[in-house]
Amino acid sequence: MNFDKKTREVVVGHESNEPEFKTLEASLRGSYENEDQDRSISLNLRIKKNETIWLSAKFAGLIPVAKILITKDRVRYYEKINGIYFDGNFKELSDWLGTDLDFKKVQNLLIGQALYSLRSENWQYSISERGYQLKSEPGKTIAKTFFIKPGSFRLLGEQLVREAQKQSVTVTYPEYQKIGEEAFPKKIEIIANQKADNTKISINYRSVNFDVNLSFPYEVPDSYEKTEIID
Repeated sequence: MNFDKKTREVVVGHESNEPEFKTLEASLRGSYENEDQDRSISLNLRIKKNETIWLSAKFAGLIPVAKILITKDRVRYYEKINGIYFDGNFKELSDWLGTDLDFKKVQNLLIGQALYSLRSENWQYSISERGYQLKSEPGKTIAKTFFIKPGSFRLLGEQLVREAQKQSVTVTYPEYQKIGEEAFPKKIEIIANQKADNTKISINYRSVNFDVNLSFPYEVPDSYEKTEIID
């Protein structure tokens, strides 16, 4: 891409800030809210960078309720309360959140990097009270806007809009923390809109450790029933 000097500085600055690790283990507090339900849950997250994302969910920090295993081309999930499981690709997950997802985008969302590569297209650059702003050129199927903090080049937020489908996803990073030498999100807020439906997801990192030995246990009980959607 033919970036001007300032845009290139922002793109390179943000990319160079990606946390460096081989594996990651974290404990999280998550919440999920829409018109039908409002849930809070404890989560254990494990990542083998660029290969595997594993999540285990517990009520009250004690009662296992679900596991998720994501690899480069596969999404797997089972839920104990209803005895169901999902095994498929990223299409259903993308439909659920209203934006195209793949392994890299899910990983980037969790570690504070832009969902889309900032080298993927030319941007309209500006600066405001919210920081550096990179906005996609008019006429794109997905209108993308990224907000990046001056100086540190950390991602403050991003918005993806499919106007024709009346879909949008807004992700904000209101707080970061220092883990060793790396800046890492402390809190992530996600708002997904699909026409009249509104979903809010909050992620709060309670602890984060890099480069620890990890396993990714995942086995669906024989009695569980396969579902075609992640609910």
